[in-house]
Amino acid sequence: MKRFLNSLLFLISLHICGLIGLSFFRLILFVSGHYLISHVSSNNYTLQSIAFIRGLWFDNVIGCYILLLPLIIIIISFLCDYKKNYLFKFITIYIQILFGITFATSAANIPYFEYFFKNINSSIFNWFEYGSTTLKMLFEEPSYYFSIGLFICLLIFFVWSTKRIRNIFIQENEKLLNTDTNCWQKKIFICLLGGCLISLCIFGIRGRRGYNPIKISAAFYCEDPFLNQIGINPTFNLLTSIIDDFRPENKQLNLINENLAICNTQNFLHRQGNKKSPIYYKLHPDTIVPRKPNVIIIFMESMSANLMKTFGQQRNLTPFLDSLFHQSIGFTHFYSAGIHTNHGLYATLYSFPAIMKRNLMKGTNIPIYSGIPTVLKKSGYRNLFFMTHERQYDNMNAFLRTNGYDEIYSQENYPKDKIVNSFGVQDDFLYDYAINILNKKAKLKQPFMASLLSISNHPPYVIPSWFHPKSNKIEEQIVEYADWSLHHFFEKAKKQPWFKNTIFILEADHGKKVGKPDSELPSSFNHIPLIIYSSNLKPSINEDWCGQIDVQPMLLHLLGINAPQENFGIDIFNEKRPCIFYTADDLIGARDETRLFEYNPSTKQEFLYYLSQDGKNVHITKKTDSHFKFLKKYVFSMLQTAESLVRQRKTVTEEK
Repeated sequence: MKRFLNSLLFLISLHICGLIGLSFFRLILFVSGHYLISHVSSNNYTLQSIAFIRGLWFDNVIGCYILLLPLIIIIISFLCDYKKNYLFKFITIYIQILFGITFATSAANIPYFEYFFKNINSSIFNWFEYGSTTLKMLFEEPSYYFSIGLFICLLIFFVWSTKRIRNIFIQENEKLLNTDTNCWQKKIFICLLGGCLISLCIFGIRGRRGYNPIKISAAFYCEDPFLNQIGINPTFNLLTSIIDDFRPENKQLNLINENLAICNTQNFLHRQGNKKSPIYYKLHPDTIVPRKPNVIIIFMESMSANLMKTFGQQRNLTPFLDSLFHQSIGFTHFYSAGIHTNHGLYATLYSFPAIMKRNLMKGTNIPIYSGIPTVLKKSGYRNLFFMTHERQYDNMNAFLRTNGYDEIYSQENYPKDKIVNSFGVQDDFLYDYAINILNKKAKLKQPFMASLLSISNHPPYVIPSWFHPKSNKIEEQIVEYADWSLHHFFEKAKKQPWFKNTIFILEADHGKKVGKPDSELPSSFNHIPLIIYSSNLKPSINEDWCGQIDVQPMLLHLLGINAPQENFGIDIFNEKRPCIFYTADDLIGARDETRLFEYNPSTKQEFLYYLSQDGKNVHITKKTDSHFKFLKKYVFSMLQTAESLVRQRKTVTEEK
């Protein structure tokens, strides 16, 4: 009997070692992100400690999953009177492998959390299709080395510790081997005790009493979004999101009744639709432009509005963009549709909102959209797309060529000595290359629409040796370089004969985390600049609520093109939105001048915030009102309608 108890103590010791390792990763995440704690919570150590208690709660769930099989094996082995030490060795290796996987997830979660302000989830599998690119990115970005080194060191220490524990218990077991007999009374005791322990282990897996097992929402306990996230075990979050993806009800959004959503959307957008599209309408610009201007759309990687001095940034990181903003039609309340590049391209070019973490550009059966490229192509434009990386990334080549682009320029077109990392060439080379191509196209006397996608402001960061930034932080240096590259592009473009007859649209593909988070979904991820510049346009500042989905109708207005539209955009020059909405993987957001509504469809949690007059400071509330109800109705209706149209392939009236 003592030998059985000794074996159980061995299991518990390994389990505790694993929990200590997971708690250590949480401590590192907490220390590295401590600056993200809100001012109210910064000195409340009791409140902060609760995050670690809840974290241990979630860690134990994962630990019990790992523990269950070895526990059953030990009980069976003692009932069968198995006395070999191979059992201890097998269980040790099993524990080392599975806890090693959880350690790897926790280590990967540190840079992931730093970048996205959320725990790692199933969206990472979107990158696995590009294994070599993703792997290169991991080893090319120096800031990731800490997490990789931390994982290796802790795993080595964990393996060494568990081996030591195993050897100690093996020695103790051998001492008890001759004194321990196996009679039927002891087998009954083993069955009873084993059954109780298995029940406790299953209870640990469920994490709580009651009908439903523990959910992510159990980690949320205060008004500080950082502390709420700290308590979540990354492996638990990853597995939960994977399971959610495979549930039939989660294959598509189910926010609101589909017919009701379409009816609401028609009312919000003032559309009557037609038989093929419930949101069909025809754009009627006020003026017809006699000469077709060229169009250049520049997608600035991760250029959050918070990085610009115009929007409150203290450092002068973007002198050119700040200057250009006031020489153009600048938009102060412009938001990205999502937090990934594919979301920004999809929403801007085709005026459909991002639907959570899905990449709607992927797939072999690609729908046709009524977008900027397709509309301009019918109007006689030649459409070109310039990217820094491989053309197959995010299925861009197939999707863009299917939807209106005539030429794609990518890493395959550039000299190999200009490729600096896994994402290809740097911004200044891309812009120079594009100008050379555009000069050739301009000679054909055919108007062109060119889209340029930069990448430098994305890890791994590479600062050219000849560039001398003012900041000493790599995250700020790369922003300075991105701004300089744009300035260089404009200075060179001004010397070209096509410059004066060109409309330039500059926007970010999405934002990034800048400063302290102001909500569960920090506004810096989606609040981005929009700059529309032309020497023929009068500079002005537009303070209306708008987003990437509105770029197409605004551009067609400036071009004077009458075109049928089957999308969610509105012409901000002639209409107004009551609010703006967006998504970020597992969160939905909608805001107006005074309220911010956020929602997690998986956990059914609502986060309600009041906005200060400057629109930056937010204060959480648990009391809903008519404003919050409207925001909820607006964003639910828009996303549910988009879900319906994409699923039914009603993205264009006449699909060819």
